[in-house]
Amino acid sequence: MPKTNRKLFCEISPFTYRLSMEKEILKRHLQDLVHKTHFALERTEASLSVLVYRHNSLIRRRLGNVNMQLQENKATNLSLAVKHIDGLLIRPGETFSVWKLVGRTSKRKGYKEGLTIAKGQPSKGIGGGLCQLSNLIHWLVLHSELTITEHHHHDGLDLFPDYGRQIPFGTGTSISYNYIDYRVKNDTTNTYQLRLWVDDEYLCGELRAEKVQPHTFHIHAENEYFSREDGVVYRNGEVYRDMIDRKTGQRVESQLIRTNHARVMYDCPPSLIRSDG
Repeated sequence: MPKTNRKLFCEISPFTYRLSMEKEILKRHLQDLVHKTHFALERTEASLSVLVYRHNSLIRRRLGNVNMQLQENKATNLSLAVKHIDGLLIRPGETFSVWKLVGRTSKRKGYKEGLTIAKGQPSKGIGGGLCQLSNLIHWLVLHSELTITEHHHHDGLDLFPDYGRQIPFGTGTSISYNYIDYRVKNDTTNTYQLRLWVDDEYLCGELRAEKVQPHTFHIHAENEYFSREDGVVYRNGEVYRDMIDRKTGQRVESQLIRTNHARVMYDCPPSLIRSDG
């Protein structure tokens, strides 16, 4: 049969796109009911005694030609969202879900228009910028014994040049209410806790625990380079997670957690491109 350029139902109009989204949102609600997922919901003001890992993420970053007002709005969105997660206890057998706690973002709740990614391009939407929250939580979780059960990437795209990057490329997350979520399950006998807050410059986070973990973790990138393939520039690299025995200091395991082959969406200096092929 000859190929056609027929649009998907969600591509016909903004209305059909919204309808498709609502279908996926309802489907996720039904899936959670059927699977009887035991979500972490209890929060406490008191911090657990053991600090597992701490990280601060700069809120207002210059990203290409993106309007800085969207960065200001993101600060507002983050400050609203963290209030629903800060102090959360993740007990053995429980699952943490970003959207189960934050809920749907709306103007009525005070959320503003922030940066989003749509069809591989920078866009904007109410509640935009919350990927930075899931990014931070993911980075904390990577330093723990918790099990990641749902994690979405930004579809193999390198959207913006590095501006003071602190963590390896490819360790980010993509979220969209509620069917594109970030979820973590506690399969250990330890209880964990997320502490999150926003100050004038940073989104701040700590992962704490009831007991000391038997291992520490080190996440690092290797074999990073830019390549040109059929006229398209790609960012390449590997991200490893090393598990280290706390008592001996010896590496127990090195796990490849991400192989990057991301299309570069900005002008990359020719001097950085290693090869053609």
